[in-house]
Amino acid sequence: MEKRRYSLFVALMCQMLALVLMPLAARAAAPHIAAELVAGPAAAPGGETTIAIHMTPEKGWHGYWSNPGDAGLGMQLDWTLPDGARTGAPRYPVPQTLVVSGLMNHVYESDYAVLVPFTVPAGAAPGSRIPVHVRAQWLACTEQICVPEQADLAVEVPVATGPSAPADPRFAEWQRRLPAPLDAAGTFSLDDRAVRLAIPLPAATPLEGPHVFVGEDKLIDYAGAQQFAWKGDMLIVTLPRAKLDARGTDRLTGVLRLNAAGDGIAFSAAPGTVPVGGVPLASDDAAPELPSLPLLLLAALAGGLLLNVMPCVFPILSLKALSLARAGESEQHARIEGLAYAAGVILACLGLGAVLLALRAGGEQVGWAFQLQEPLVVVGLLFLSAVITANLLGLFEFTVPGFASGGPSSSGSSSGSARPGHFRGAFATGLLAAFVATPCTGPFMASAMGAALLLPVLSAMTLFAALGLGIALPFLAVAFIPALRRRMPRPGRWMVTFRYWMALPMGLTALALAWLTWKVGGTGFALAALAGLLFVLAALFVAGRAQHRGKSARAAALIAAALAVLALVVLPRPAPPAATSDSLLAARPFSEKALAEARAAGKPVFVWMTADWCLTCKVNEQVAIEREDTRAAFEKAGVVVLRGDWTRRDPEITRYLTAQGAAGVPLYVWYAGGAGKAEQLPQVLTPELLAGKAGA
Repeated sequence: MEKRRYSLFVALMCQMLALVLMPLAARAAAPHIAAELVAGPAAAPGGETTIAIHMTPEKGWHGYWSNPGDAGLGMQLDWTLPDGARTGAPRYPVPQTLVVSGLMNHVYESDYAVLVPFTVPAGAAPGSRIPVHVRAQWLACTEQICVPEQADLAVEVPVATGPSAPADPRFAEWQRRLPAPLDAAGTFSLDDRAVRLAIPLPAATPLEGPHVFVGEDKLIDYAGAQQFAWKGDMLIVTLPRAKLDARGTDRLTGVLRLNAAGDGIAFSAAPGTVPVGGVPLASDDAAPELPSLPLLLLAALAGGLLLNVMPCVFPILSLKALSLARAGESEQHARIEGLAYAAGVILACLGLGAVLLALRAGGEQVGWAFQLQEPLVVVGLLFLSAVITANLLGLFEFTVPGFASGGPSSSGSSSGSARPGHFRGAFATGLLAAFVATPCTGPFMASAMGAALLLPVLSAMTLFAALGLGIALPFLAVAFIPALRRRMPRPGRWMVTFRYWMALPMGLTALALAWLTWKVGGTGFALAALAGLLFVLAALFVAGRAQHRGKSARAAALIAAALAVLALVVLPRPAPPAATSDSLLAARPFSEKALAEARAAGKPVFVWMTADWCLTCKVNEQVAIEREDTRAAFEKAGVVVLRGDWTRRDPEITRYLTAQGAAGVPLYVWYAGGAGKAEQLPQVLTPELLAGKAGA
């Protein structure tokens, strides 16, 4: 902040000095931006035409828009006109952005023309010429120095005697570069942190790297990240407020740049209601182009298949293994088990996808696996995994999702009929598997889930269904292909031993969730959750003792359920997320401002998005990131490391993920030094990759 204030102070002093020294400097040397006054087509007496101020900068120099941004100086015009003649407000072409030392400037780096409306005196004689004089003052700059310049310009405007003659042929191109005026006014609202702007614009309007140039000074932070979202035929823009001497306004004007070619629209807005929510626009120039929907569906299907072998899904695989082993009794039973399990998985993926899209449409910045960013959801999963572990160890007996009892006696008759309990168990297993599997994203899922946030609702829901089908596909194959099913072991006493062994990965999952509870909620929150869990397990132990004596365990089971609900209700508030995290790479917390400053300084930047519940992230950190050779290579190349911790919900990180076409973590982005574009690195890193990037 202090550095930025100092930069702004220096820029202000430069502008004041430019005003004082402008006449002297203009006489001392030839201008670096040549100026020319050009008359438009002839106009009838009392009619209107256009005068152009054509500016031609030398190579490496630039001029400024009417609002120059953090530094610079807009053009100043002093007209000398005959009686009855008038000039209107100058119209500027769409400017470019230029960031120098963290300061955003609105500039023109090639020739441009400022068009000024001119009204011919009503008493002018047809066929005569109206003399027009203007003293123009401007600032010509490179990225290192600025020079105040001026010129006395003159032109004669012809008065038409009949139909207007064609103007200078350059006028057509100069007119084309002007932003098109928007025929409907927008609305805006502002608070201490942001200006929110609603621009009425057809949703079919193509936007590639949009940027809003605001005409009012000291209203927004020009170098701050701008966020765009579509809500119907309304473009919602969020602009950060100015951090130094922010001002208010009762009218907002500006230009929306539509693309890098310089197309734009001029808009005005009045205070009013700005809709919330909308579909965020991936406006970053590094955001990948979306593949076709069939390819995305194949990627989602492949991603679901891979989730079956991801370590974070292995505890759920143990439940499904028991269920599949029991399903070998009959063909009908196996098929019903497979269909029920698939229905549970697909429904869970569709449900999570629908909630995700609804939250984002309502303005929430969430992404894939958003449920694990909520401390209470993590505690609920901790309770569930601990209870399942206790069940597998025989602490109590209960038909939980997909469990097999232990031998032939409990598996039902061999007649091939499927009991409703089997259907419900397999269905619940599918729900649980999909819910817990979502934190794992493989290389195929990355593009598919990221695209789901940008596609229409129907296409996005189709992707979520394809993901669920991919998770369920191996078990559908076993259920419907007799040759595969015959390879499954027959039920027997071995299942009791297998059940005990499967308590090990589920118990490890419970320990991991206990650690995650501490990470997302703090020490006090985790201790309270563990205390509640002990009471629940104690009640289930009492229920199990009653079952072993042949008595009813209903009362103890109800008490355990009530204790679990009570524990979730009375848990203390989670502690705020930690602001910093130890890292061998001396990583700084990610923010859009920190990224802009690092890139403006010309340094290489490594953006590292992670979460404590993301197993792939943790493996990458141990294998490729938190290494001495990586640290040495980064220090030698001067790499700035920005680490985004998405363990708890963070809207700024979510916006960045969306802009990069990613729905979740891990995400690794490399920015080469200078103005190089962002390069997304693979989701599975190798030890040599990062060191090689730094040494390239």
